[in-house]
Amino acid sequence: MGIDTGKKNHVKKSQRDAPASKDVYLALLVKLYRFLARRTDSSFNKVVLKRLFMSRVNRPPLSVSRIARYLKANEGKTAVIVGTVTDDARLLEVPKLSIAALRVTDAARARILAAGGEILTFDQLALRAPTGKNTVLLRGPKNSREAVKHFGAAGVPGSSAKPYVRSKGRKFERARGRRSSRGYKN
Repeated sequence: MGIDTGKKNHVKKSQRDAPASKDVYLALLVKLYRFLARRTDSSFNKVVLKRLFMSRVNRPPLSVSRIARYLKANEGKTAVIVGTVTDDARLLEVPKLSIAALRVTDAARARILAAGGEILTFDQLALRAPTGKNTVLLRGPKNSREAVKHFGAAGVPGSSAKPYVRSKGRKFERARGRRSSRGYKN
């Protein structure tokens, strides 16, 4: 009779070891950063490689205004975003920025270049800073998605989850949980 070894055998690794995307250019970047992660002692390359594997939900976009705010304290450094850089119309003047990103929207690209900034691809970044020196690794706000606001049980005391409502009118979900006279008020 065999021994029961418990559930320790055949434990699947939960993190990705390759991107799910079939994008050939992404595959080339993965090949490059796999090499850099292995051959350099820099943890920067390991983090970039891990983020290249991530799904789109885990690579949230970052606006030009946030990048400008982060780089104010890090003058002369290159912002590295494994994701998309988007424009922000509320930012009236874009400062001179140096950015390396997977993707930059057309409006953001035009404004950054017009301000005398530069936009690098990850292969250009690897040549310029193979260990991530003089760079600032940034991430977008992951929990700013509309879907995240609905996570949890809506309409339960103490919950701040946003309910899926057909309309925001007077007749829709305005009683229980919204006023003290009808059960409770959150």
